[in-house]
Amino acid sequence: MSVRVARWLGRNWARVSYGRHVEPTWLDMTEIPVPVVGLPNELVGLRIAHLSDLHCGPHIPVAFLDQVIAATFAGRPDLVALTGDFVHKGYRSIDQVAELVGRLAAPLGVFAVLGNHDFSVRNALAWRRHRGLHLAVASALTAKGVTVLRNRTVTLERGGATMQLTGLDDLWSRECDPVAALAGFPSDVPRVILAHNPQTIHTIGDARCDLMLSGHTHGGQVDWPGLGRVTLGKHAKRLAAGMYPYGDGHLYVHRGVGYGFRFRFGVRPEVAFLTLVAA
Repeated sequence: MSVRVARWLGRNWARVSYGRHVEPTWLDMTEIPVPVVGLPNELVGLRIAHLSDLHCGPHIPVAFLDQVIAATFAGRPDLVALTGDFVHKGYRSIDQVAELVGRLAAPLGVFAVLGNHDFSVRNALAWRRHRGLHLAVASALTAKGVTVLRNRTVTLERGGATMQLTGLDDLWSRECDPVAALAGFPSDVPRVILAHNPQTIHTIGDARCDLMLSGHTHGGQVDWPGLGRVTLGKHAKRLAAGMYPYGDGHLYVHRGVGYGFRFRFGVRPEVAFLTLVAA
């Protein structure tokens, strides 16, 4: 074996070991300012904690999920946004994840939308293995004080100023209905939209969206040197992770907390804190 080949093998074996044993539970705390056009002074500094894709199940260490919840609570957000995929497979982890997120609290509330795994939908064909799973997830979260927004908008108030918070059902579930969710609400009020799949941004037309919070991609879980995000398709790579401009607003794609397979490289799990600032 040549020295060059030996070095290549050693380097990549080290990367694989790191990706398997270190990064999947190496939590990153992300702080992002979000400029909003016409933001009232009373809403300047409003802090949103964003979690996505817990994928709760026996494959995720309980101690890691406890760390995530504690870190989120310690960040003292004004609002907590949870963008879906609470469970990984089936019903057995519903009570566990509801108990976890039920520990969260914030002055403006804790809000959630459902993801494709919560609907038991694994691809855009929308075939469901457990047809009532999403109802069980939503019921368990609601029982723990989490407001589940299913194609619904609520108005939040701080210091006399208002903002709208819209939650849309998962795109793959075929129950996503932005028209119903946004009908009748004024466009001159700041709006944050929660939607599990970032591709949902293309369904809202010209509706005001100062910030959409999404997840779903896990950032690909792998960003391999020289190869990139090898697990994502062409369209998913365009909205893989992080902040993207959209019209006068922004889309933030969360890298996810959990995983389906235990491997991350260059895409650490995160708790994201987004702070609204004047544009």
